[in-house]
Amino acid sequence: MKRVAILISGGGSNMVKLVESMTGTHPARPVVVGSNDPQAAGLARAQAMGVPSFAIDHRAYPGDRAGFEAALLEPLLAAQPDILCLAGFMRILTPDFVQRFEGRMLNIHPSLLPKYPGLHTHQRAIDAGDAEAGASVHLVTPELDAGPILGQARVPVLPGDTAETLAARVLTQEHRLYPQVLRRFAQGDLTPITLTAA
Repeated sequence: MKRVAILISGGGSNMVKLVESMTGTHPARPVVVGSNDPQAAGLARAQAMGVPSFAIDHRAYPGDRAGFEAALLEPLLAAQPDILCLAGFMRILTPDFVQRFEGRMLNIHPSLLPKYPGLHTHQRAIDAGDAEAGASVHLVTPELDAGPILGQARVPVLPGDTAETLAARVLTQEHRLYPQVLRRFAQGDLTPITLTAA
């Protein structure tokens, strides 16, 4: 049984879907949820589902990413995770941190990578006139949003879409995609999958 740690920065809706999926015959179980924001609503949601949680406030480490990451690692490593899932974790991690979890860290990103790494992905897709947008789950590498893609969910861009309406439809598909990719990854299957919005 694989042990899964999850990092969040906000409400943790993807985290909730991951935790809910890890039951029964699933090859993994959640062991801890962490955040860089003590006020992140997802921490209480994790605890309500019986998953231990912790917060390391990044604001306590101004200009000291190494110090923040050292503090973050302490409770993470104590949970002995086999897999680390980033689920709306809004901090860029250093290469040293990433390499510690090399081949074991997943991230979900709200675009069809390699298009639109970084922020404001939905507005960028609309501005470019794209016919579709979506989300990608990828292995984390030191280069931002550039690791091997393990799954994508495709969503049509509709006439009149705003960044907000498109983001809401993409998020629904993220909730389908991430649990499916995690299950396969925990079984050792790195074959990419593609989902399309119904």
